[in-house]
Amino acid sequence: MTYEDDIRAVATLDIPWERLSGCNILITGATGLIGSCLVDVLMSRKNKAYNVYAAGRNEERAMRKFKKYADDKAFHFVKYDVTEPLTGDTSFHYIIHAASNASPNFFANNPVEVIKANIYGVSNLMDYGLCHGTLRFLFVSSGEVYGEGDGRVFTEDYSGYVNPTSPRSCYPSSKRAAETLCVSYAEEYGMQTVIARPCHTYGPGFTEDDNRVYAQFIRNVLAGEDIVMKSTGEQFRSWCYVVDCAAALLYILLKGENGHAYNIADESSNITIKQLAEMIASTGGKKVIREIPSDAEQKGFNVVKKSVYSTDKLKDLGWKVEGTMEEKIKRTIERNISANFC
Repeated sequence: MTYEDDIRAVATLDIPWERLSGCNILITGATGLIGSCLVDVLMSRKNKAYNVYAAGRNEERAMRKFKKYADDKAFHFVKYDVTEPLTGDTSFHYIIHAASNASPNFFANNPVEVIKANIYGVSNLMDYGLCHGTLRFLFVSSGEVYGEGDGRVFTEDYSGYVNPTSPRSCYPSSKRAAETLCVSYAEEYGMQTVIARPCHTYGPGFTEDDNRVYAQFIRNVLAGEDIVMKSTGEQFRSWCYVVDCAAALLYILLKGENGHAYNIADESSNITIKQLAEMIASTGGKKVIREIPSDAEQKGFNVVKKSVYSTDKLKDLGWKVEGTMEEKIKRTIERNISANFC
C-alpha cells in the first residue's frame, strides 16, 4: 500500500457523496497537512460532480503541491488569509475550515497570529457563508481543547484545565473560543455546524516550517541523521494517520449531527513520544539521542502528559481504521522521499 492507495480507498468509501453533487467545497488551510490530504481525497474521486476550492496564503506552495490538478476543471485555488474578510460572489455550499498554525514554533513566536487565525477565521468564513448559501460549516478544531486533563480518556463532553495567562495557551484557548463561536452561529443564525477534534496527526505533506515532533523525527531520518529527542519522551498521546483523519472529516461533514463535536484518533496508535521516535528511527535504520531544548523551544512545548481520546461518537457514524501505525509511518517516510516534501 502507498499513500496514493490510501487516498483512493477513502475516495470510494460508502458515505453519502451525493450530498456534494453540484456543490462548491471550500477548504481553508489547503496546503497544510490535513487540508492537502482532504483535497487529494476529493480530487481523486471518479466522476466527481463538485468543485474543490483550495484556499491558502502561499500560492507558490499550493501550485507545487497541487500541480497534478492544474488541468482539472473541478480544482480551483483561492489565495486567502482567513484573518481577513472573504470577498467574492462564489457560493460555497460546504466550508471546511482547516487553516491554523499548529506548530510549536508559532505558539512560541506568533501567539497573536495563532489566535486570530482561529477566531477571526471562523467569524469571517461564517459571515461569508451566511450571505452565500452555505449548507454546512466544518471547523477543524483540536484535541488540545481538553487542556491538561486528569489522566482520563477524553470524551467530547469533557473540559479540562487551560491556563489562560500562558502564551502557549494561544492555541487551545482560541480553539475553544472558536468552537463556541461556531455553535453560537448555529444557535443565532441557523448555520449548520459540525466540529472535528483531531488528535496528533502524522503523514506526508507537512510544510517546511512544521516543527512538530514527528516532522522533526522524519527530517532527521531522511537526512541520514539519528533522531534528536528534546524531552524524556514520556508524554502519552493518541495519534492518527492523516488519511484516516481526512476520512473522519468526511464522515463528520456528511453524517455528523448539527452542533456536535467529534474526536478523531486511532485508538490502536496510543504511544509515547519516545516510542514514536524509536518507531521512526527503526524504519530509517537510525537511533534516538537526547538533546536539551532551547528556552524558545520549551515555550512551544505541549504541557499535557497524557492525551488519549475516545472515538465512540465517530465510530457510530461508521468510521473505522485499518492497518498499523508502523505501516503508515513507513508510507509517510516513503512518500516524503518520493515527493521531496522535506
